[in-house]
Amino acid sequence: RENSSENILSSANRLLLHEGRLMLAESTRLLDVYLFLFDDFLLITKIKRSKKKHGGSDSSVTPVCPSLTPELQSFRREGGFCTVLDQPIPLDRLIVKNVEPV
Repeated sequence: RENSSENILSSANRLLLHEGRLMLAESTRLLDVYLFLFDDFLLITKIKRSKKKHGGSDSSVTPVCPSLTPELQSFRREGGFCTVLDQPIPLDRLIVKNVEPV
């Protein structure tokens, strides 16, 4: 829901523990995703690449936040963005298991 996702990261007490890219196996295809692990939930975003080439002047229109990782900064400069793939997963409802590679 668009209206509820606007305040998803608004908590001043929330801590970002880890973030990074991952390939998510979804039935018959692989998705390039970027995960954000906070101290209270896991957020899975889908990586989108802009089909338009951005020139140097566009970087002033959409500035890159200095707190982003170098990987995300580079991705943003290229016109890419992340969209929330699904509802955040609360950590108290998350089960992590090791699985053998297929």
